[in-house]
Amino acid sequence: MAPEVRTNEHGPGERGDSHCTCTDFVRVTKAAAIAAGRWMGQGKQAEAREAASKALRAAMAELPVSAEVVVAPGGSEEAGSFSVGQVLGSGGRRCSVAVDALEGSGILAKGQGGAISVLAVGEPGSITPVPHMYMQKLAVGASAAGNIDIDAPIEDNLKAIARAYGREVGELAVIVLDRPRHEDLVEDIRKAGARIKLIPDGDIMASIAAAVSGTGDHAYIGIGGSTEGVMTAAAMRCLGGEIQGKFWPLSRREIERAREYGIDDIEHTFRTGDLVKGDMIFSATGVSTGDVLRGVDYFHEGARSHTLLMCTRCRMVCFVDTIHLFSEDRSEIKLL
Repeated sequence: MAPEVRTNEHGPGERGDSHCTCTDFVRVTKAAAIAAGRWMGQGKQAEAREAASKALRAAMAELPVSAEVVVAPGGSEEAGSFSVGQVLGSGGRRCSVAVDALEGSGILAKGQGGAISVLAVGEPGSITPVPHMYMQKLAVGASAAGNIDIDAPIEDNLKAIARAYGREVGELAVIVLDRPRHEDLVEDIRKAGARIKLIPDGDIMASIAAAVSGTGDHAYIGIGGSTEGVMTAAAMRCLGGEIQGKFWPLSRREIERAREYGIDDIEHTFRTGDLVKGDMIFSATGVSTGDVLRGVDYFHEGARSHTLLMCTRCRMVCFVDTIHLFSEDRSEIKLL
C-alpha cells in the first residue's frame, strides 16, 4: 500500500530554496491556538473565538505579507470573525488565505477534543471563494484518490475505497459528523458493512485523518460547511488525497447567493483542483487533543503546542512540537 504522508528529507523551506516562507505561518496558528486553549471547557464559544482571532491577527501583522482573506467561516456578526477581502499582514508579498482561527469552538466550549486553528495560504487567485452554505463532501487519501465518485451510491464508493487499500469493506473506518441530517447516510454505511466513527465536529481534521497513514481511518463522508471544504482541499493538495464536494443549499436565497459567486450550476461537483490550485501551505495547530494533533498544554509560564505543517513547494509534511516560554522560568518544562 502506498504511504499516505509524503515527507521530504530536507527541513521546512529548504530544498535549495531559502525563499519559502511556509514556517512563518506556523507561528500564526500556534498563537491562535494558545489563546483559544485557555477557554477549553468554559462554555464560552464567542470569547474563545475572539481570543483566537485577535491572536491570529497580531501574529499575521508580524509577517511581511499582504494576505487577502478569500475564505473564512461565519459572518461579521460573530465575535472576532474575518471578512472576505480583509488584508492581513504588515505588507509585502501578496497571497491569498483561507483562515479559521478556531475551528470547533463548540467542542472546545464543552471541553471535547479536535478543535484547531487552521490557515491555508496560496498565491493570489489560487483559492476559490465560496458562499457560506452546506456542502456534501467525500474525502480520501492518496491511495484511494481517483477512485471515488460523490454521485455514486455509498456502497459503490466504499467498495472502490476498499479495493484501493487492498481491504474488505468491513475493514474500512469511515468518519461522519454526528448530526441528524446524516441518519440515512449512517444507515447506508452500516448496510454496506463498513465501520463508522461519529464525531461531534471538525471535518477538516477528520478528512486529514483519512488521508494520513496510521490513523486507522479511510474516508470522511458527510455534509458540513463549504469553507471547511476549501481548507480541506488545501490539505488534500498537500497530501495527494482527494476531496469531492457539492453545495447543499437550504433555500432559494442560498442558490442565488451561489450565483453571486459565479456558480450557476448548483449541482456541480467540485474537486480538489477546482477549490485550490498551485503551491499550497497548510498549517493547523491543535487547540484540544484530537486523533491527529495534541491540544495545547499549559505549564507555569509556558505552554506546549502541536502543529501539522504541509507545503507543496517544499514537498514536506511535518509535525512541529513546540515549547513556548512566556518568561525565563523553566522549572516545569518536561519534554516527555
